[in-house]
Amino acid sequence: MVTTFLGPYGAARVSVAEDPRWAAIADRDKAADGHFWYSVTTTGVYCRPSCPSRMANPRNVQLHDTLEGAKATGFRPCRRCNPDGLSSDEANGAIIAKACRLIEHSEEEPLLSDLAAAVVKSQSYFHRLFKTATGLTPKDYAAAHRAAKVRRGLEAGNSVTEAIYEAGFSSSGRFYEHSTDILGMTPTRYRAGGTDEEIRFAVGQTSLGAILVASSRKGVASILLGDDPEALVRDLQDRFPKAQLIGADADYEALVAQVVGFVEAPGIGLDLPLDVRGTAFQQRVWRALQEIPVSRTMSCAEVARRIGQPKAVRAVASACAANNLAVVIPCHRVVRNDGSLSGYAWGIERKRALLDREAARGAA
Repeated sequence: MVTTFLGPYGAARVSVAEDPRWAAIADRDKAADGHFWYSVTTTGVYCRPSCPSRMANPRNVQLHDTLEGAKATGFRPCRRCNPDGLSSDEANGAIIAKACRLIEHSEEEPLLSDLAAAVVKSQSYFHRLFKTATGLTPKDYAAAHRAAKVRRGLEAGNSVTEAIYEAGFSSSGRFYEHSTDILGMTPTRYRAGGTDEEIRFAVGQTSLGAILVASSRKGVASILLGDDPEALVRDLQDRFPKAQLIGADADYEALVAQVVGFVEAPGIGLDLPLDVRGTAFQQRVWRALQEIPVSRTMSCAEVARRIGQPKAVRAVASACAANNLAVVIPCHRVVRNDGSLSGYAWGIERKRALLDREAARGAA
């Protein structure tokens, strides 16, 4: 017997193994969670697509468009993937979101033991979970949050000393030890609006059009795509209005060649230092985008759930729009809830081309 299902809108019945949703189950695709469920007749359970349990035989599987449809089988919810509640990613995202709020609202840097106790996890497990989700340890996240408060204080016109102490640094000496790494320049220069910060750049060519790559002393700070190289340079000037832009030499053009190679073949990766400038929230969103596999997409709502802030859909969209590093931070993988393409800072056709290229690579 071949297990079958009734396709959407009354389409013809086909075997589960022939349905494209079966590939998502076989891949344990987390991006498919919430879009459909499946039940297994031999075990009497229903699951979400990303369930880590042993793979079922598709002959014993039924697909369901809704959670209610899965429940109507009379089977019980799987204990491993918890299809009735939060996915493991969503549950972990909620834990990280709570820890981030605790860090951000504390006057002093909270101890790891206090954070772990607040989310009811062991210190070692929480530490690993936090770093996996944010790319930072809790200590580094707290330092980044304090650094952001310093930047806001300096931008508001406070003195360097006021900004340092209001951000929670216990001494100016501790801040100055790492001030250039934190701000990309000295505090005094930052307070002056980044005057004379040196940004090296060069323009190259890709199959998607012109590309501009720019770097600070810390790392690659901007990757821009477009049709007109001169327009890209003007865009860079708008993004760094007080910086000193330096047309790069042959050595820097070799770095641009690396970025071009990455744009043409995202699967090769890009092992270059980055200067990612954004708020703590933006960086959490960008981190989540970097974890979307090549050839997969997510909606803003799914990204918001992934970072544990399901109501922050608009804020996620704004973070995508603020992305300064095309392709490296893959905001092109964010689509509308129905899977259709939403806006893209570097043009909807480039977004479509990037997704088509990645889909072809995933199918290869």
